[in-house]
Amino acid sequence: MKECTTALVLAAGLGSRMRREASAAPLSDAQAAAAARGLKGMIPDGRGRPFLDHVLSSLADGGITDVCLIVGADHELIRDHYTLRPPQRIKLAFATQPSPIGTADALLAATPWFAGGEVIVLNADNLYPVAAIAALVNLGEPGCIAFERAALVSESNIDPARIAAYAILTLRPDDTLAGIVEKPARDDELAGGGDWISMNIWRFDARILAACRDVAPSPRGELELPLAVALAISRGVRLRAVRMRGGVVDLSNRGDILEMARRLGDRDIQP
Repeated sequence: MKECTTALVLAAGLGSRMRREASAAPLSDAQAAAAARGLKGMIPDGRGRPFLDHVLSSLADGGITDVCLIVGADHELIRDHYTLRPPQRIKLAFATQPSPIGTADALLAATPWFAGGEVIVLNADNLYPVAAIAALVNLGEPGCIAFERAALVSESNIDPARIAAYAILTLRPDDTLAGIVEKPARDDELAGGGDWISMNIWRFDARILAACRDVAPSPRGELELPLAVALAISRGVRLRAVRMRGGVVDLSNRGDILEMARRLGDRDIQP
């Protein structure tokens, strides 16, 4: 069984909610400055360590050796930080998404990374369980992590109302992925009721790139990775789901920052 030890981290988003939303909680100057720029991965925890340091450390713990950060054209702060403080346990590189038009388009910016085979893809503003990363590293084929809704609600720092709007996975009896519903509407029969949730952590081979090129824009005008996944499935691409009961540390808006810092404050990391 071939391990997949390369990861692509989606860090090119604008962080619109993080930039515009106020927070009643008192933030440090460094936290407020990073939030104002929408650079969620650079928001420091209570000890001054960027959130991305935790992400990279977990990737190394899970068996990843090579990471490409997909960043925006104006995200030089991320590049500068890791040029001056390179990770010790992983080899780090960068790819640039010229315009922030969606996560499917972001993968196209990292096309050369698929030449070696399969890659693991994940968000820069989520800290996933190391067990989830290790499961994909050792899965032996393309797939994803399917988070159990109840555990995600109870063990994450995410409001249940937000989780109700997350992409829902439909699994076959053999745990292959039958479908994905991105951002179910309030009147969707699946909204808030699906047992298995996507937190956008995947193992892909190069076949996903054709779907990323062909996917239609979402209602909000972006090229969304979950929609590309649905297109790939309709074309016969097989993805095996790993069922996971656990939580994720999420950093979507300013209200998440202090809880993130509380949860990660004593965590021992080594990117």
